[in-house]
Amino acid sequence: MPRKPKRPCSYPGCPRLTDGRYCDEHQKLTDKQYNKYQRNPEHRKRYGRAWKRIRDRYIKAHPLCEECYKENKFTPAEEVHHIIPLSKGGTNDDDNLMSLCKACHSSITARSGDRWG
Repeated sequence: MPRKPKRPCSYPGCPRLTDGRYCDEHQKLTDKQYNKYQRNPEHRKRYGRAWKRIRDRYIKAHPLCEECYKENKFTPAEEVHHIIPLSKGGTNDDDNLMSLCKACHSSITARSGDRWG
């Protein structure tokens, strides 16, 4: 079966051809920059593969946004929220989790000041 033609590396000014988005050299560089500026080690430890399994299980059991449901709205849940954040001693136990739509999750997070100061 024929392969896709190679394309230029997406890194500005790089003329190399590659099968992916970046050539090997620039892929390592962009991964390193992403991990350095976007992800701190604590965040990676807390929200790894185990969290994804917990989140998927919880969303499956609670498919509707719990905040909207209190107001008799039936909005699909897209995110799982820690009532007490992990950074403040919360756990991944079901009694510390809430399934929320994106709007409710953003509003709760903004009110508590966890992300936006």
